[in-house]
Amino acid sequence: MQKNGSEIIMEVLLEQGVDTIFGYPGGAVLNIYDALYSYGDRIRHILTAHEQGASHAADGYARATGKTGVVLATSGPGATNLVTGLATAFMDSIPVVAITGNVSTDLLGKDSFQEVFITGITMPITKHNFVVRDVTKLADTLRFAFEIANSGRPGPVLVDIPKDVSAALCDYEPKVPLKKEKTAHVDEEQLKAIADLLNHSKRPVMLYGGGVVASNASASVMQLIKKAKIPSCHTIMGTGVLPYGDPYNLGIIGMHGSVSASRAVQQADVLLAVGARFSDRVATNAGKFAKDAEIIHIDIDPAEINKNVPIHYSLIGDVKEVFEKLLPMIDERQDESWLEEIHSFRSENEYRPDENCKELKPHRIIRDIYNIFGKDIVMATDVGQHQMWAAQYSRAEEPRNFLTSGGLGTMGYGYGAAIGAACGRAGTKVVHVTGDGSFHMNLNEL
Repeated sequence: MQKNGSEIIMEVLLEQGVDTIFGYPGGAVLNIYDALYSYGDRIRHILTAHEQGASHAADGYARATGKTGVVLATSGPGATNLVTGLATAFMDSIPVVAITGNVSTDLLGKDSFQEVFITGITMPITKHNFVVRDVTKLADTLRFAFEIANSGRPGPVLVDIPKDVSAALCDYEPKVPLKKEKTAHVDEEQLKAIADLLNHSKRPVMLYGGGVVASNASASVMQLIKKAKIPSCHTIMGTGVLPYGDPYNLGIIGMHGSVSASRAVQQADVLLAVGARFSDRVATNAGKFAKDAEIIHIDIDPAEINKNVPIHYSLIGDVKEVFEKLLPMIDERQDESWLEEIHSFRSENEYRPDENCKELKPHRIIRDIYNIFGKDIVMATDVGQHQMWAAQYSRAEEPRNFLTSGGLGTMGYGYGAAIGAACGRAGTKVVHVTGDGSFHMNLNEL
């Protein structure tokens, strides 16, 4: 059957399970908006006040739902307004597909009105990007964009579509997306060596991050923690993998983390890092980080291994698949003396906020938010001191319930992300925690 390029875009989005698009119209995407109007009963469009807000909303939607966020913007300034949002998603490994319009193919590269080389601009902040010059290649290019955004380490992909391509007609053949099974090609000997190291350790600690959330591996990680009785800490992106108040949850590690988490890592004889980056905020002094520990790093991205901290053992693969193979090799630990030692230190040395505090202090505000709205809320934050307070005192008990810009540190991220989360999780209360500076960055979205 024949369809124009804009209709093909809608059909592929439906194939990929997309039900929501965030965006802002402009001349180069009017064809796409015409098609979107016709598909409005199946694909909802959320109009934002600014393309940056749309990009953050697509990001928040992806984080809160586990699906791919989609953002639509016009050429030139519309496309460049996506840059900060795409960089935010890139740094935190969030699957977003950005669709931008551009001038007609015969005007590309001629400094035409509202023309920018958006694929060149976004090359360092996307997993991949495309310019579609032929409508017959549009459907497969979009399908490939979704595959790239979600395969391996997730991240944003941009597809730039000149306006004559979005208007051109061609034959369209629907395809049912095949679910590609992840396969971790794990070295069995390496896996046994890691299991043996954990089984014989006296002071093991686990450090987990956003890779656990992306892999939907929270249940497997929790199983291993309980079975091996391993105290754990997390990056800000790993908030919610273990429930607030779990005895094995020592809180955030690093620059703004808990004293007990930092002390446990420094005293560990084995550190198991799972789906986490050793960024400067985590390993604040990389040369002395976990200096007495043999460090195991499990991650889907080989580029993260030995990047900042020397690693003794590494496994490249999907966290969930690796843990499914590792779990049967782990012994049921009986000795809880290491955990008891940590809790003894924690009770004597770590700051404990007064749960009955009546003064307007940060911990009381975060506490009251959860008490009033419930522990199953989605909390989205901006960046600044309020972000650290929210993370430290978060009572999230599930992954995908705490949204923040961890890698890029984007002020103005939170409100757009909250909009995206609310659109993706209808019926779930969403709370945006912000500061005066961050709020002014994107307050136009109100």
